[in-house]
Amino acid sequence: MVGNTFGRIFRVTTCGESYAGGFRKNLDIPKELFGGLMAIVDGVPPGIKLSADFVQQEMDKRRPGQSDLDTPRQEKDKVYIFSGVMEDDLTTGAPVGIIIPNAVVEDQHLSKHKSYKEVVRPGQAGYTFFKKYGQFADNIGAGRASARETAARVAGGAVAKAILDTMGIDVISFITEIHGIKAENITYELAKENYRKNELNCPDLDKAQEMMAELRRIKAEGDSCGGVVEIIARGVPAGLGEPVFDKLQATLSHAIMSIGAIKGIEFGDGFEHSKMKGSESNDIPYFDESGRVKFKTNHAGGMLGGISNGDDIRIRVAVKATPTISIKQDTVNMYKQENIQVEFNTRNDPSVCPRIYPVCEAMVRMALLDALYVAKGYRAVSQNIDPRWDNL
Repeated sequence: MVGNTFGRIFRVTTCGESYAGGFRKNLDIPKELFGGLMAIVDGVPPGIKLSADFVQQEMDKRRPGQSDLDTPRQEKDKVYIFSGVMEDDLTTGAPVGIIIPNAVVEDQHLSKHKSYKEVVRPGQAGYTFFKKYGQFADNIGAGRASARETAARVAGGAVAKAILDTMGIDVISFITEIHGIKAENITYELAKENYRKNELNCPDLDKAQEMMAELRRIKAEGDSCGGVVEIIARGVPAGLGEPVFDKLQATLSHAIMSIGAIKGIEFGDGFEHSKMKGSESNDIPYFDESGRVKFKTNHAGGMLGGISNGDDIRIRVAVKATPTISIKQDTVNMYKQENIQVEFNTRNDPSVCPRIYPVCEAMVRMALLDALYVAKGYRAVSQNIDPRWDNL
């Protein structure tokens, strides 16, 4: 398996699976080393304050079993930093290594997943993993295709957050739609004010109640649903991104679209641009009182020509319904090569939206920090550019 590293200079490599460790419980090793997830973060500068508690705060946003709106699996996602940090929780400049053990790997759940080994779960990656890895694919809890894989991403994103915080760059994500129930016109200020004030992390507190009622109704049916998650990055300087293949929105798209369950992405007004005239979609520049260029609107979502323009970066993503549901469905048995019907009675989220927004935050932070490294390095050796342009 390749493709487990994201970034060029700030690089995050992850490993681990949904039930990794369930097959090593009889070995004479500490429980924390049975198995789980790991993140190795390269490109961390020295002297950054980074504690396990800081990372844990981010991990707790996506931790399962916190309400009846997500899976009842009670993983604690306890974080252990095992390299790259010394006295006073300060980074050394060496790679930061993070371990997240799997704690809930009971035999009853392993056995249930084994019983489905030969069967394709509709909407899940079982068939494509079987085509790629054959009989050796990890099929317990979907293995590396499981949403549990994203815990390591959140850990890596927490390291990026610690660095971005020193630069005044803030990334916040929130839910704006569940199964067609929409919260509209959410500003950065409202998102900050109402951040995580309900189980969905929807800044519109009234709409959130409607969304949660709908989720509980769908859960009672044994079904699931999707929604929309938005991300805002504030404080991003102008000049990040490369104008051809490595446009900033291309890098951000790579980061976001690598998350399982995300099926669509748009920036700024996104698909609404198809309905606008140029006079409507253009963001008009002006000089503010400090003599810097600002824009009267932000239809472009904070990027022009693939390069950040200093405005808020705004991203909207479509999240599909959780594929594993408690309703009998038609499928196939790959080993017996026959059509069958199965009801998959395993622990699952009625929607992944309540736990996917911190993953979106993490991936956007990684992408922005990596783009910052590239931009600052390029500018450092571009000695012939007139420095007065930096003040515009």
